[in-house]
Amino acid sequence: MHRYRLTTNMSVYICIVLLILVSVAFDNAEARRGRARGRTKSRMQIGLPITGKYRDPESDQYYNNNNGAKITLASHFDYEYVLGHKIAFLCVARGTPRPTITWFKDGVEIFSHLYLHVHEWYIGKDKVKSKIEIDPATQMDAGVYECTADNMYSIDRRSFKTDFSIAFD
Repeated sequence: MHRYRLTTNMSVYICIVLLILVSVAFDNAEARRGRARGRTKSRMQIGLPITGKYRDPESDQYYNNNNGAKITLASHFDYEYVLGHKIAFLCVARGTPRPTITWFKDGVEIFSHLYLHVHEWYIGKDKVKSKIEIDPATQMDAGVYECTADNMYSIDRRSFKTDFSIAFD
């Protein structure tokens, strides 16, 4: 059986290679963090309304379809709530056929539970109003909420960023 003995030169070489690898990995992690900073604390990008021209006519026809789902009224984008109080978001959409509204928090679909209620009202043949209420609000309720309206012709969405504050009486 052969035994290998590290010489001083080989030890120095291995240390330099390891330092370079660690340095490159650290720089990549910092670069990734630096790009995300400033946009939002969450990993998902905030969805904004789609506007503008599209390169191909099929995309233009899909997103600008007169019967497509369009959000006509939505809550304010940036919302600061007080711990223990109620949070409420509103989303109104129209389209033919009537769109369905789905709610998301940090990219995950949310459903009603003990402290979170989703209310929905149909208005006429082509309009729907949806409201989400969280009462009482906790620290875990901070994040990015999204209302998505969709029908067979298009999808529209609005995002609401929330953070909490502590009320001092």
